[in-house]
Amino acid sequence: MARLRGRAALATICMAWGAAVHAAPFDFVSAPQTDLNRIYRVDRVTGEVSACQYGLSEGGVGLTVCFAAGEGAGPLAAGEYGVVASRHEREGGVFRVNARTGEMSVCYVAEERVVCTSPSGAAGAQPAQVRP
Repeated sequence: MARLRGRAALATICMAWGAAVHAAPFDFVSAPQTDLNRIYRVDRVTGEVSACQYGLSEGGVGLTVCFAAGEGAGPLAAGEYGVVASRHEREGGVFRVNARTGEMSVCYVAEERVVCTSPSGAAGAQPAQVRP
């Protein structure tokens, strides 16, 4: 009986490890700007954001130009992050969202890096005050 429980536990551990290995660690979304061919990538656990786009090159088929995480776009506390594009056709950035906390940041490319605003909108957060 103990041998069966040991095998069942081992099988459960192996299945869980296999599922973790095959889980997609990144989420991708294109920028909503209609004349921009940029794709954003977010690490689903750390929230780190980067982006890539197509670039022209002389005498070739082109190249992939990528932008690493810059200010505010680096790893955050572990969470369940994703990226969401707005429907604004001239918007070059995307929203980084944390499904666990409800926090959101706006991320975009500036000076050859992806930058993000500070996360806001956590559960219980107060709405921004509008000044007359």
